[in-house]
Amino acid sequence: MAGKSDFLSNPQTILDLVDNAAQEFGDFLAVVDEEVRLTFLDLARETQSSARAAIAAGLEPGDRAAIWAPNIYEWIIAALGVLAAGGVVVPMNTRFKGAEAAYIIEKSRARILFTVTNFLDTDYVSTLRAAQIKLPSLEKIIVLRGKVGETNSEVTVESWGDYLKHGESVSIEQAKVRQSAVKPENISDIIFTSGTTGNPKGVVVTHSQSVWVYEAWTEVIGLRAGDRYLIVNPFFHTFGYKAGWMSCILRGATIIPMRMFDIDAVLKIITQEKVSVLPGPPTLLQGILDAPNRDKADLSSLRLTVTGAAAVPVTLIERLRNEMNFETIITGYGLTESTGTVAMCRYDDDPETIANFCGKAIPGTELMIIDDDGIKLPPNEPGEVVVRGYNVMQGYFEQPEETAAAIDAEGWLHTGDIGILDPRGYLKITDRKKDMFIVGGFNAYPAEIENLMARHPDIAQVAVVGEPDDRLGEVGVAFVVRRANSDPQVTPEAIVQWARTEMANYKAPRRVVFVDALPLNASGKVLKFTLREWAKNP
Repeated sequence: MAGKSDFLSNPQTILDLVDNAAQEFGDFLAVVDEEVRLTFLDLARETQSSARAAIAAGLEPGDRAAIWAPNIYEWIIAALGVLAAGGVVVPMNTRFKGAEAAYIIEKSRARILFTVTNFLDTDYVSTLRAAQIKLPSLEKIIVLRGKVGETNSEVTVESWGDYLKHGESVSIEQAKVRQSAVKPENISDIIFTSGTTGNPKGVVVTHSQSVWVYEAWTEVIGLRAGDRYLIVNPFFHTFGYKAGWMSCILRGATIIPMRMFDIDAVLKIITQEKVSVLPGPPTLLQGILDAPNRDKADLSSLRLTVTGAAAVPVTLIERLRNEMNFETIITGYGLTESTGTVAMCRYDDDPETIANFCGKAIPGTELMIIDDDGIKLPPNEPGEVVVRGYNVMQGYFEQPEETAAAIDAEGWLHTGDIGILDPRGYLKITDRKKDMFIVGGFNAYPAEIENLMARHPDIAQVAVVGEPDDRLGEVGVAFVVRRANSDPQVTPEAIVQWARTEMANYKAPRRVVFVDALPLNASGKVLKFTLREWAKNP
């Protein structure tokens, strides 16, 4: 990994941001979560209580703690407490089913799981138990919200309140000593990302990387003290976590978490809480623009949005400026392996640039386009996007071979995305990372979906591609070769329903097509471009 650039401040931990915010912003509102109101001083105190609880629970420096919960203020407090105790946060997708969650817990060897039992009629504790997968590392489950329910001898299950109460046995001085031992170069989190191999890989990032990247990010977008930031992007994603609540703490903005996206609820919160910052994927912003009740809402407080993750029409940028009066509209590009950010547009870029380009490399990092032989290409020549700098991950958790395949000997992260750099140094992505498609802002990787679907007793072979969708941008189509002597009663619709019970909803294909054989090349690889053509002609 390349070294820190001169423009950056002294290295800090995420915990330093909390302490700095308490000193600088004190009684300013840090969090607004429905009836809960926390100042930055409150946030520092809550962080200390959470750290004491983590220490009392036996969390040692370097131990992992998973968080499987929606955007609620307890998520933030739990995460900060783990970090202050020297631990490592492992966020988990709320759309995961039991087996998917168990894989992450097992792979990371998380000792503590923070979760809820009352989100969208889902009890995550019961969901995890139903998977019936042994998790020898998991010692405690802490229920942030909801009923604790029954426990068992293998894993202790307790409420968030009881967890914090146990922390009273640890002195404030002990907590301070533990926090003071956390260094900028220590690992802050492991965020698992699905990939083309089919198995999620844990992206390892340090405290200093998180702070450096989002110092640069917040500087570029112009996030400032007193901003009121509605965080619709989920906390389990880098954008909701680091570009979300961590950035708010860094700059003194108010965190307003939203548990699930609902247009009417968004309009209501913007009006009531005078929201000034509203990032999100293009589908979210388009939905607000087209909302029947938009005219009844007071959107005059809005000034800043950041979008990306999918194609951005020029008309969307123009409408956001003209109809919602956004002063600043920023588009960007990043991936989990780059601590969420590679390139960003700037506040004064024109609509054509914002819509068609991802911007320039963030300050202090390098961006390059290379050919298949690794040779740097001139402007406007398409090739693989590679990035080098303080934003590049430390590697994949306990996967040295996968790490070596992603980061070369000179420190360049190979994204697998195809793009061009124009003479200004602005990046344009021209092709997706391998076969990935984006469903409502979530990355869906065919290999992972195919592995999950292969468990179905009637499926012999399966290949998945994305197809356009008016509402979600793209959705999955699965081409299935049935097993010999498979149940003739199993329909494509039945397999779709089965998939929805076995994997996160955004991964589940919306269509299943039975075929006699998958199209293969001479090497036996599935011809995905052929399947995309088949998808166009059902």
